[in-house]
Amino acid sequence: MPLYTLLVLLVAVERLAELAVARRNAAWSRARGGVEHGSGHYPVMVLLHTALLAGCLAEVHLAHRPFLPALGLPMLILVLAAQALRWWCIHSLGPRWNTRVIVVPHLPLVSTGPYRLFSHPNYLAVVAEGAALPLVHGAWLTATAFTLLNLPLLATRLRCENAALADCATAST
Repeated sequence: MPLYTLLVLLVAVERLAELAVARRNAAWSRARGGVEHGSGHYPVMVLLHTALLAGCLAEVHLAHRPFLPALGLPMLILVLAAQALRWWCIHSLGPRWNTRVIVVPHLPLVSTGPYRLFSHPNYLAVVAEGAALPLVHGAWLTATAFTLLNLPLLATRLRCENAALADCATAST
């Protein structure tokens, strides 16, 4: 199995692990009165992120994209950094982290870990990974398509999440 295929499969396994954590955390949040916001965009997000992984493999194999060390190695480091940031976010939010927007009323905002630096660090990891993972093996069409398609989805997600958190902050004061 080519190493790039193995890398993409490892990212897929990591995503499945995220979904397992998210499912457990959703049950924790709902047991405490958590309310989901913006569920309409979630299937689109799942589809886009799945297409990213499929596109990486398809473009590299069908278009015979070569591995270019001068591009691939820095992109691999960026992918690993994005994974580290994502799991730092998951650890910092604890049971409140989720792939869905589920807010538990009356809980203060998390301001530890990367959240003390900026509001939505997990999305920085998504943006970095969405560009870097395809570029590890020169799949520039997939990187471009994911980035362009992710922009409006990310804007929707941020709008939804910010509104949900603002409602929660208003309710807890």
